[in-house]
Amino acid sequence: MNFRPCIDIHNGKVKQIVGGSLRDDGNTAEENFVSDMDAADFARMYRERGLKGGHVILLNAAGSEYYEAGLKQAEAALAAYPGGLQAGGGITPDNALSFLDAGASHVIVTSYVFSDGEIHMNRLEKLSRLVGRERLVLDLSCRKKEDGYFVVTNRWQKFTNQKVDAALMSSLASYCDEFLVHAVGVEGTGSGIDSELVRILSEHTAIPVTYAGGIGSCEDLECLRRISGGRMNYTVGSALDLFGGPLEFDKIITKYNN
Repeated sequence: MNFRPCIDIHNGKVKQIVGGSLRDDGNTAEENFVSDMDAADFARMYRERGLKGGHVILLNAAGSEYYEAGLKQAEAALAAYPGGLQAGGGITPDNALSFLDAGASHVIVTSYVFSDGEIHMNRLEKLSRLVGRERLVLDLSCRKKEDGYFVVTNRWQKFTNQKVDAALMSSLASYCDEFLVHAVGVEGTGSGIDSELVRILSEHTAIPVTYAGGIGSCEDLECLRRISGGRMNYTVGSALDLFGGPLEFDKIITKYNN
């Protein structure tokens, strides 16, 4: 079980927001925390601690007035920790290589592959060939409906018809190096992990998975370790003291990082 740090960038600032509150219209989001530190400051901190596999996420859409400011922040973070961070947010074949050239170890993709309610395997195959399977992370962030968990896109607002289960994860594993999964229903709340989703993810994948969502205490991390058998990587956002929360960064990486 490894801790994966995060740097979420919105309107040119490093932030933690409430999951599902992001809106492109007006560039708004319900904020849990806005940092005075730049993305590169966090990247250097993570590099000094030897923490790899974290993610830098651009939360503004490419057409936003804030996108360029966010992009500069992301590029500075990648330059500060080359090979140590993954990059996501609007990744397509047109820009994927530029993020890798800027220092990202992987690119993270969601909406390019999952759009109009379904998965586009031709797009996944194209991107996987372009960057290499070993440098691609597939985001399977999902919400629960009556009969299971389904991948969501468009700022986590739109359900696709893709259920997160053994069949989906098996079919996708050969195209990517890792899955990143936000439990959107509890993301940014610190209210506890989605145990049911963690159980599904733990049982049905042969490649690494990083779980995000709801972690607010050491008890939550113990629960995550127990359910996943210690095989699940994780990230903590708003609950971390770096972002104004109660969980101590140094304690977490000492106790819950293999």
